[in-house]
Amino acid sequence: MAISPGSKAKLKQLHWPIRLTRLGMIAETSLRAFWPLASIVMLALALLMLGLHEVLPVELVWAGVIVSLLVAVASLIWGLRHLRWPSRAQALARLDETLPGRPINALMDAQAIGRDDAASTELWQAHQLRMAARAAKARAPQPNLRIAAADPYALRFVALLALVVALLFGSIWRLGTVADLGAGAASAMSGPSWEGWLQPPRYTGLPTLYLNDAEGAVLTLPQGTRVTLRFYGQEGALTLAESVSGRSAEQPSADAQQEFAVTQAGELTIEGAGGQSWQVEVIADSPPQISVAGQTEIEPDGTMSLPFAAVDDYGIAGGEVRIALDLLALDRRHGLAADPDPRGDIILDLPLPLTGDRRDFTEHLIDDFSQYPWANLPVVYSFEARDGAEQRGAAPGFGAKLLARRFFDPLAAAVVEQRRDLLWARSNARRVAQIMRALTHHPERQFRSPSAYLRMRIILRRLESYTAVGLSPQHQDEIATALWDLALILEDGDVGDALARLRRARERLSQAMRDGASDQEIAELMQELRQATEDYMRQLQRQAEANGEVMEQGELPENMMQLSQDDLQAMMDRIQELMEQGRMAEAEQALQELQQMMENMRITESQQGQGGSEGQQAMEGLAETLKQQQGLSDQAFRDLQEQFNPGAGKGESEKNQGRNGGLGQGQSHEGGQGGDSQQGQQQGGAQEGQDGTAQSGRGQDGAQPPGGSLAERQQALREELQRQQNGLPLGSSEEGDATRQSLEDAGRAMDGAQEALEQGDYAEAIDQQAEAMERLREGMRALGEALAEQQPGQAGSQSGRNSASQGSRMDPLGRDQPEGGDGAGDDGSRIGAGPAYRRAWDLLEEIRRRADERQRSEGERGYLRRLLDRF
Repeated sequence: MAISPGSKAKLKQLHWPIRLTRLGMIAETSLRAFWPLASIVMLALALLMLGLHEVLPVELVWAGVIVSLLVAVASLIWGLRHLRWPSRAQALARLDETLPGRPINALMDAQAIGRDDAASTELWQAHQLRMAARAAKARAPQPNLRIAAADPYALRFVALLALVVALLFGSIWRLGTVADLGAGAASAMSGPSWEGWLQPPRYTGLPTLYLNDAEGAVLTLPQGTRVTLRFYGQEGALTLAESVSGRSAEQPSADAQQEFAVTQAGELTIEGAGGQSWQVEVIADSPPQISVAGQTEIEPDGTMSLPFAAVDDYGIAGGEVRIALDLLALDRRHGLAADPDPRGDIILDLPLPLTGDRRDFTEHLIDDFSQYPWANLPVVYSFEARDGAEQRGAAPGFGAKLLARRFFDPLAAAVVEQRRDLLWARSNARRVAQIMRALTHHPERQFRSPSAYLRMRIILRRLESYTAVGLSPQHQDEIATALWDLALILEDGDVGDALARLRRARERLSQAMRDGASDQEIAELMQELRQATEDYMRQLQRQAEANGEVMEQGELPENMMQLSQDDLQAMMDRIQELMEQGRMAEAEQALQELQQMMENMRITESQQGQGGSEGQQAMEGLAETLKQQQGLSDQAFRDLQEQFNPGAGKGESEKNQGRNGGLGQGQSHEGGQGGDSQQGQQQGGAQEGQDGTAQSGRGQDGAQPPGGSLAERQQALREELQRQQNGLPLGSSEEGDATRQSLEDAGRAMDGAQEALEQGDYAEAIDQQAEAMERLREGMRALGEALAEQQPGQAGSQSGRNSASQGSRMDPLGRDQPEGGDGAGDDGSRIGAGPAYRRAWDLLEEIRRRADERQRSEGERGYLRRLLDRF
């Protein structure tokens, strides 16, 4: 593309785009021509920086150098031959190709015809201006640097990767040693040279040093640093002289490789051509230091905690704690008067921080020694720490008790003491058996439960039988384990009566105050007393509610004092405050006053509740639960109806029943007394809120049912059933077990109904509710039989008759039949008297009618048929 002088003026504005385009073209042709040479250079530099020429034989290195030079020259010649220098015209053509319409080429054109025609000339000038404006937008194109076709095996990337690795892990200073390989330096190639490395011990965490790069004539090294030297050249040209390792003089000093550890200060000298000398100073490794940092403490769960501190210059690597019995500080009386059986010290690993710096830290030795024979006896704690150099540092023996769980129940403490004596020496077996026999002489004075007494008698007989033939270590451990389990039962055993738990909590707290227990133990026992007091108050309240007793303030006798839960909490806060102040005598007196008040509350409640029948109240409570469950089932069925027939929920269906189990057919659609009684609809009805949830009205007894969704009401009913189940007066008879099982099945069915209601599955919810009602009826019948067994001829038999009659006065959906109703006849034509039977009959007729409607879906009709089969 020839450029005329006139066109140069037009292209002046494209000076930089043309220049950049030309530079990109130069880069393209240079890369395609010289990529083999660049790859060879990068690979050679990488090998030199990695020091490959220093470890290979000199002959092989020379051969590599010659081959590399020949290949590099060949690559250079090949590159020069393929190098094509781009011209300005080529750059202009490349730039013009990137523009639409080739405006640069158009600017360099001249008008061939019509020069004398003014209109033609004006048109040509307009065309030139348009092309000039388009050319002004030209931008230099990106060069095409892809040469995959010329390098299909990506050799250039292999060389580049080797160079990057050499830069990261090699040394650029090693390129300076290449001068020794130059022409005329044959003597240098075979002449003496050396390398050295200084590797500190691993536990110091210090890096390895390259001795050739060390500056100065003094080396400060940690003790135990490993020195490695390599001599190159003629053997004996370089020798080593050092006084830092303490090696014998017979060690050859001219070996090509020298390795030794720095153990003392001295001199390190490489003698010969190019040698060097250093004065070595050693940083001594100090042994670790460890000490006890506080007193032993007991945690509420019975674990002991002992703080300690450790220091080391490079970090603690490990250690151990040895716990030995302190016989000199031991009170050798009673069961400890005998010589103890041989028993080794307790050896534990030193606890170390999992994270952080181990050079200076404070940790705690935490362990549970409650079952160990030395529990709560004086011992000596010996701490020993070890560093990475296997140096050890020990702390002076620390004398203290081996703190462990303490038992505040007197009988449990006695059992634990006998267990300790038995583990102390097998010769104490007869003495332990005598004391256990004394403890069981009058069991009514010692044991709160017969099971604990029987367990101790079994242990006693087993111990006496083993003692008669000689107590072995295996039998000793067996009896000790049994005594420990017995002590736990006596101390923490489950006491069913709330007052008994309260007494035991008060006794344990009093004993702890007398024994001088720690603050943590006192706080734990105080919390147990608070919990026991709350449980006892709840028990009194449940019994009063079950008996229907509500004592108003005006009904209290003059000699009785009203005590609230806040008053009890204030009294216990006062007790805790006295204990924290160390006024144990006053705290003990306050505890006794609290116990007397709780006893008086129990006597008052017992006298007031003599006239009630607990079994009858339980039966009535279950009957009320069954009634509420039936109401929930009715409402769930109405919700299911409205899913398929939206008008049913608003009273639009002529035969539609009430939403909450009533008979109303008006707008309120809630709990009325009959389809024709407007007054019943108004009294029993309820309004439906804006959110679409029905707020059920008051029942016949005037009580307001719980609000919320069906699932929430089902959950509340489930919780009420659980509360009633916990308070049932059931014994261990077969009828009592049947009652428990039936009520548990009913509770599981209620849980299933709640889950189905939360998911909107009304069909499944109704099935589960029907199952719950059936299990409730079975539970009531079994409860009546259980009460009849407990009190034959009295309230139990009456409850049984009530339960049986209740079962015979149920409509097909489980509703109670009013007295006077005779039930359905054998042919099903008679439906009894009262609105409940009429309501049930109408509901069954509605189900039959809808089940016969063929326009309904098969799923809905199948569900309605299952309802008919069930009822």
